[in-house]
Amino acid sequence: MSIWTRISEALAALAQGESLATVFDRLRTVPERSVAFAIAVIALGAKMAKADGLVTRAEVAAFREVFQIAQSDEAGAARVFNLARTDVAGYQDYARRIQRMFTNDPETLFDLLEGLFHIAMADGFYHPNEDRFLEDVADIFQVSDAQFRALKARFVPDASPDPYTVLGVPPDTPLTEVRRAWRALVRETHPDSMMARGVPAEAIKLAEKRMVDINRAWEEINDRAA
Repeated sequence: MSIWTRISEALAALAQGESLATVFDRLRTVPERSVAFAIAVIALGAKMAKADGLVTRAEVAAFREVFQIAQSDEAGAARVFNLARTDVAGYQDYARRIQRMFTNDPETLFDLLEGLFHIAMADGFYHPNEDRFLEDVADIFQVSDAQFRALKARFVPDASPDPYTVLGVPPDTPLTEVRRAWRALVRETHPDSMMARGVPAEAIKLAEKRMVDINRAWEEINDRAA
């Protein structure tokens, strides 16, 4: 059973007049958290798409990249996206619900924020409204300023891709400590670790880009020290 089939089942209550936010709140058990994660990315992504005033084909393609949506599941994904766009609840409400659900799993909240950056940059332009949106969501998720800057450095072309920022360490950190930070990030980014945190298999493609960025940052710092 695909994740989108499970999402469609989870949203069946909408036909009885329940809100998307209410349905989302039901997905608190561990087996359903991957469904909740997918809905969270789509819902916040839909709200973010409204922040810059339009939804582009590139943004839709970004959803496909992250979730590998099969043709048979496109209707379910579109339903979630459109419901979130038209729902009267603001994105802060969604973000707070998500934060409460994953309050003991800050790494998963970081994964989710990373997915939003991926979608924001899908059209090649980082809109000021998207920046404010992501900063606000990061604050609600209690993502540190250093972590936010690291994400921004990786995704936004005009942000300085400083390798130390990518690894989340100060520039004067000894090489042995940098290596320790790099190895910790590699462990956290392993697909098994991400799925254990509730990130669905369909979203593991996020880890591929992160791993490339992490390894490139380490190689750059290590080469400077050689």
